[in-house]
Amino acid sequence: MELYHNQVTRAQGAFSLRMHHRSWGILMIQANLSAPATVLDFPTREIFERELLEHQYDIIGISSIVVNVGKVREMCRIARTVSPGSVIVVGGHVTAIPGLEAMIDSDYIVRGDGISWMRRYLGEDEAAPIQHPHLPSSFSLRVMGIRVPSGWNSPAATIIPSVGCPMGCNFCTTSAFFGGKGRFLNFYETGEELFRLMKEMESAMKVRSFFVMDENFLLHRKRALELLERMKQEAKSWALYVFSSAHALLRYTIEELVELGVSWLWMGLESPRAAYEKVKGIDTLRLARELRQHGIKVLGSTIVGMEHHTPENIGGEIEHAVAHETDFHQFMLYTPMPGTPLYQEMTAQGRLLDVPLADIHGQYQFNFRHPAISREDSQKFLDWAFRRDFERNGPSLFRICRTTLEGWKRYRNHPDPRIRERFHWEVQNLKGAYNAALWAMERRLKHTNDVVSRQVRGLRREIEKEFGLLPRLAAAFFGPVLLWTSGREDRRLARGHTYEPRTFIERRNLALARLERA
Repeated sequence: MELYHNQVTRAQGAFSLRMHHRSWGILMIQANLSAPATVLDFPTREIFERELLEHQYDIIGISSIVVNVGKVREMCRIARTVSPGSVIVVGGHVTAIPGLEAMIDSDYIVRGDGISWMRRYLGEDEAAPIQHPHLPSSFSLRVMGIRVPSGWNSPAATIIPSVGCPMGCNFCTTSAFFGGKGRFLNFYETGEELFRLMKEMESAMKVRSFFVMDENFLLHRKRALELLERMKQEAKSWALYVFSSAHALLRYTIEELVELGVSWLWMGLESPRAAYEKVKGIDTLRLARELRQHGIKVLGSTIVGMEHHTPENIGGEIEHAVAHETDFHQFMLYTPMPGTPLYQEMTAQGRLLDVPLADIHGQYQFNFRHPAISREDSQKFLDWAFRRDFERNGPSLFRICRTTLEGWKRYRNHPDPRIRERFHWEVQNLKGAYNAALWAMERRLKHTNDVVSRQVRGLRREIEKEFGLLPRLAAAFFGPVLLWTSGREDRRLARGHTYEPRTFIERRNLALARLERA
């Protein structure tokens, strides 16, 4: 899937960071079975059908999100036709749809943890230790109209310590999927276990940054501090990209976050009037500012269309969100997704609208009757939020350059060599490609947003003052190239061009399958 451009940088045109992410859930299931297993990630209809024709499968597992239920229905139909002897198992968030059993032709619908279910179904040890596959955080990165060669910008390794979130916000699909408020599932209980996993990935994948796919990683303070202690003992200068609620963040000092290597942080801001425990009574403006001052890139997430929003006050709430000046900002409509407490509440009140499932994702229009805002206006307010953030704060690429430089200036002479080392290698891109991007960005924005253009110029000059000749040469030689390619990209996007992920086919334990056939 493509997360950033779909729901974070979607209004930034050619400046939007474009990348895809693998389907980590099915890869985790595959890695934790002793039985032969093949993963088709992002298959076309033709590839899926050919695979079933050329190979005999006892089980066909299909995982999906809600919006792709139509694709699930078609895949089940193809599987029944082409491989009638196979058992069809459907999992993922799509299983939260009420009445799914009548919509698709499957033998089993699995809600919750797919690893334990599949192990149990196959007669394997359900309690066996989790085996974590090597998962790059992203692929096919594009910036300003150029596909970035994989060797130039190695992605982080993805690690999944836990699933679910005990905070249990009423709109949260992942919390609901794994048990709801107060519940979660730990794959790794201790910091020592995480450290061993990360050390192994560092060696095997040649990485030193980790995307920690955990809904609220810092909420598990004991585990995080155990990990920090092991990092100190072995002098590991790693960068961590994590999710955390604001209230969990406040349990740490800024020094602990920096020592832990927190380099990027996804934090729910929701609304200044939200009643959620994770933000109640917290000055998120001050918190976001402090994090950025210490080189921690922040992705803020704000909900548009909460119950208290009206056409009169929603503009002020969006301005409040934009004032956080986070490096990235996700805006999502308040959306009752199947399986969540909010969905149950709206169902009981008779407020759900008859909306195609493919349109229920929080990036289009309401799927419920709001007390003050129409469905059509919900789309207008959402679109305006993204445009306003871009207009006031500029491209996210510019913002992360600014935050990265702030961190380097603060910590370049830090007495701890682990901290110095991380900030020194994080700043390397500013000396080359990023400064060229800033040169092009400054010129692209000059005629549409001169205020931000001047801010970009100020940052570029500061980088050149700090690092001398190299960033100047990068800007001079590659800046004009990015100026042209970004213009070409905007024209391409205006014509409706889209980017689709390629298909991955990965087979595991095939030797066992051949032995069984023999």
